[in-house]
Amino acid sequence: MNAPHRRLACPGLADPMPTGDGLLARLVPSGRTIGLDAFTKLCAAARRHGNGIVEITARGSIQVRGLRPDAAFAADVGALAIATNGIPVIVDPLAGIETNAAIDAGALADTLRTRLAPLTPQLGPKVAVIVDAGGALHLDRLAADIRLLLDPQGQRAFLSIGGDAARATPIGTVPLAEVVESAHRALHILAQRGRDARGRDLARGQGPEMLRASLGITGSRGTHPPRPHSEPIGTHPLRDGTVALGIGLAFGHTDTHALEALIEAATASGANGVRTAHRALLVIGLSAEGAAHVAAIAEALGFLTRANDTRRYIAACAGAPICASAQIASRTLAPAVAKAAAHLLDGSFVLHLSGCAKGCAHPARSALTIVGRDGHCDLVVDGSAADAPIGSVAAEALPARLAAIANDVVRSRRCGESVADVLTRLRVTPAVEALSEADHG
Repeated sequence: MNAPHRRLACPGLADPMPTGDGLLARLVPSGRTIGLDAFTKLCAAARRHGNGIVEITARGSIQVRGLRPDAAFAADVGALAIATNGIPVIVDPLAGIETNAAIDAGALADTLRTRLAPLTPQLGPKVAVIVDAGGALHLDRLAADIRLLLDPQGQRAFLSIGGDAARATPIGTVPLAEVVESAHRALHILAQRGRDARGRDLARGQGPEMLRASLGITGSRGTHPPRPHSEPIGTHPLRDGTVALGIGLAFGHTDTHALEALIEAATASGANGVRTAHRALLVIGLSAEGAAHVAAIAEALGFLTRANDTRRYIAACAGAPICASAQIASRTLAPAVAKAAAHLLDGSFVLHLSGCAKGCAHPARSALTIVGRDGHCDLVVDGSAADAPIGSVAAEALPARLAAIANDVVRSRRCGESVADVLTRLRVTPAVEALSEADHG
């Protein structure tokens, strides 16, 4: 079994984390639009003080790599007022500006950050809160310790604890005026359990009814019905009559030169800023013609502009030698994997390509996870990077082996089945055979 590793801190702007290519700083955006000039200055600072590699995470955080061990980057970027401090409060990407926005969730998030600030030293570094205004670009697939889903009229919020939308424990509905205090009470109870405690522990430990009583919530527990998949790539109407253009970052990363070229095109096309989404950038305030122009330039720069681009269905960490913990060059392998495994990548699951057992790029379970170990790739089926593998293959042989697996899965696929269904049904017996072939020459 791959031994899991718990990170004891998260890399903030003021306290970046050492990795294989220098220091890594993570910026949690406020949920407000970042001005184009400010974003250009961020790119310049990333190149001046680091190696110019910029990542956007699954939560929409901005990561800058290769930083030197001084405070110069933090000083330059801090002045831009892009990042927030304290407990991460994550807002859906188009909160407050899309056509059906009933409430400014960004303002609610600001109030929450201020109220929760005193609890920051008492809580673990990965504790997070989600404020979801209920728009098209919802946050259902993201896990959080506290989830707040605002109703369409903006009168109340549905509070749940620990997990993504499907797995979180529902606690109840709260009037909007009481949302901030309810979230504060929940995290205060969590803080009393120590810095290792997470929302899921709270839900298991006290149970939903006891939590409801502790939080003073009397509204219906209810359930949160599934919503259509949240798709950032493409155009999204805004309430001022313009559109936002969603552009993906291949495998979650790019460089400052490509970003600056994209921002230059956005500026020329009349955009007024950017926001971040799930491994994507949203260019705000474009006309339909402007969006088409920026999309064409983005595609030429190597960004993802089509929702069916198979690279979107691979979660790859930075890998070796960028990350000191990684045991394979996962990001270098990713393009070849995307090509070889194209028939596997139907969107029914995310193929997780992890440099080590920490699984930073995709902590959740996946139908297929590749984990680096001593220069080889362990293959985990229907599990996470920390779970027991079914076999192993040399890193250089991985693309060919995945192509063999893809061919076997396609042959075994029944009418109406997704690839994830096939993998679950067969427990990837073809994959085991393919790996066995690789191990024997």
